[in-house]
Amino acid sequence: MRIKASILCCAIGLFGQRTAWAEEIGAVSTKFRLLSPNDKIVIEAFDDPAIPGIACYLSRAKKGGFAGALGLAEDTSDASISCRQIGPIQLPEAVRSGEADGEEVFKKRTSLIFKSLQVVRFYDTRRNVLIYLTYSDRLIEGSPKNSLSVVPIQSWSHPSGD
Repeated sequence: MRIKASILCCAIGLFGQRTAWAEEIGAVSTKFRLLSPNDKIVIEAFDDPAIPGIACYLSRAKKGGFAGALGLAEDTSDASISCRQIGPIQLPEAVRSGEADGEEVFKKRTSLIFKSLQVVRFYDTRRNVLIYLTYSDRLIEGSPKNSLSVVPIQSWSHPSGD
């Protein structure tokens, strides 16, 4: 166990990814399986790691069965995203300048090796909105299935009026 944790820490350090970790909010079953886990739609939440004040909710398909329980099943590319402003937002210069357009803010493995679900962020300066796109990619060929969420950046006041 200690070796696995060390390898994981090294991998994160080497790649330097600033992707968010998701918190599972809930799930619903979509296919009953008698002797193994059901197929599900899972709802997860994560905060944008570079922009405090933004929270995203992602719903995605999760394959059950024995293969799903062992992490060997390939989940479908079906996913949906909804992001909201939950606090004051100060955009980093890289985001404001467009330099960070297409920056990965979330990534989750959806098969043993070759497939992942990603969320990337864009900034539309003309409309002053953040755009979050979720899609699935594969080593050889990705999926055109995608979902989009737009967050207008608005002034934020403390609920107590301060």
